[in-house]
Amino acid sequence: MKILVTESIAEDAINYLKDEGFEVEEYLGHKQDEIEEYIKGFDGLIVRSATKVNETLLANSDCLKVVGRAGNGIDNIDVKACTNKGVIAVNTPEANIMAAAELAVAHAFAIFRNICVANEGVHNDDYRRGNWIGNELEGKTAGVIGLGRIGSIVARKLKGIGMTVIAYDPHIPQEKFDKVGVKRCKDLEELLKESDLITLHTPKNKETQNMITKKELYICKRGVRIINAARGGLINEVDLAEALASGQVAGAAIDVFDIEPNYNKEPGTQQYENVLLTAPNCIITPHLGASTMEANHNVGAKVTELVAKALKGELVAAINMPSFSGNMATIKPYISLAEKLGRLYYQAESSAIKKIEVVYRGALASQETGIITLSLLKGILEGMGNEHVTFVNVQEAIEDCGIEVVEAKTTQINKYNNLINVKFYTDDGRQLELDGTIFGQETEVLVSFFGYEMNFQFANTIIAMQNKDVPGVIGKVATILGSHDINIECMHWGRKADKKETAQSFVAVEKPVSQDVIDEIAKVDGVNRISLLEFN
Repeated sequence: MKILVTESIAEDAINYLKDEGFEVEEYLGHKQDEIEEYIKGFDGLIVRSATKVNETLLANSDCLKVVGRAGNGIDNIDVKACTNKGVIAVNTPEANIMAAAELAVAHAFAIFRNICVANEGVHNDDYRRGNWIGNELEGKTAGVIGLGRIGSIVARKLKGIGMTVIAYDPHIPQEKFDKVGVKRCKDLEELLKESDLITLHTPKNKETQNMITKKELYICKRGVRIINAARGGLINEVDLAEALASGQVAGAAIDVFDIEPNYNKEPGTQQYENVLLTAPNCIITPHLGASTMEANHNVGAKVTELVAKALKGELVAAINMPSFSGNMATIKPYISLAEKLGRLYYQAESSAIKKIEVVYRGALASQETGIITLSLLKGILEGMGNEHVTFVNVQEAIEDCGIEVVEAKTTQINKYNNLINVKFYTDDGRQLELDGTIFGQETEVLVSFFGYEMNFQFANTIIAMQNKDVPGVIGKVATILGSHDINIECMHWGRKADKKETAQSFVAVEKPVSQDVIDEIAKVDGVNRISLLEFN
């Protein structure tokens, strides 16, 4: 599989992907339209903040399965479009939070103590320190807008240097404010009126776009200082420039723009204009929030790990996946089991499905099972030949097929402490059932197959036969396999209580089986039906 990297990540992260067997191409410093044309043929895409994963890029992709954002934000990723395309979108929200928080704090010191302008003066032979008298942070009030992961760290650090910290975040419970030890403002206006320093740490969305305009700036104390190291567009840039010029805002530190330049181009090779570039008392940094050696390593390592797992078909925490708050270690084996049960159906049966009923029994019923059901549906669609189905588009794909899905739970148990029971209702009026469970910690076992009681551990390649329950059938099958140098790993057969004349046999073999071998076995006297089940 091929992975395209359009923005710089740590070299060891690139090497990790190569070691995992992926073909990796770094395509750095290119325009958006060039990337949109170049995306064809790539299974994975890794970006940072500049590349826009939009409808055009996704439409031009022909085999894209996963997009990885090396960083916290997702404003450059059209999540809805990814979901519609079946593309998994992942990011690394924890990998660079310390870097982003520390930059905001550094900006606070810089704008209060005039560090940048003083440095510029000295390098221009101006040592008149009286021109750059600043203010102390201790004793001042800092208003933190957004008390999430980064905002919480910033709040703690500003408290540590002696500031009084207040915060506004309508989406965070009171317990979080109490834990961080900051006062909760009832609304944004309260924070604006009380703060000597305002620092923003919110995502960019419809609610937060232009949340700070001329109106909000003039609610603030005269001489307020403002930091935005979160997302461009949270502050109206024209209004901020005017407030800086009037002195209403004494200083600003900006790490992000609403429309950003190309951060990979050499000086003089691009034309970029922004009103804040000529505004007085405004420190500008080129989106350095995640630009530390530690963060670069962390985001690179994490995003490549997530992309690699997603491309291998493993479950990952994706932006466009249903949220899960349960114990993943507990249910992970059942996620894999459910996918195998789904894949099994169309390998063993040809009748179209009109309804699926999934019943979770035993202790499993007390777990969050939504992701297990999605895995089952994913397996079914893969069995139908859908090569581009993922956890993010499987529900929509099932609905498009006109298949009704019902999920039920019961704590009652029969033979097994935990059981996944799947009922398939077919177009021709039949009801077919599969049951599976986990033995030990991760052994996947099929315990019933279309009415036959089984106790068979899943393997990569299985020959499933319905045969006459008479002596000699299994021996003939074993002889054929041996003649083709195919070794049997294990085998099992089961009977229906009401049909003793037939049996269901499962034979696990050590290597793939050709259709010619299957056809030869099908001709054995006593073999009524045969299916090749593959779970590689």
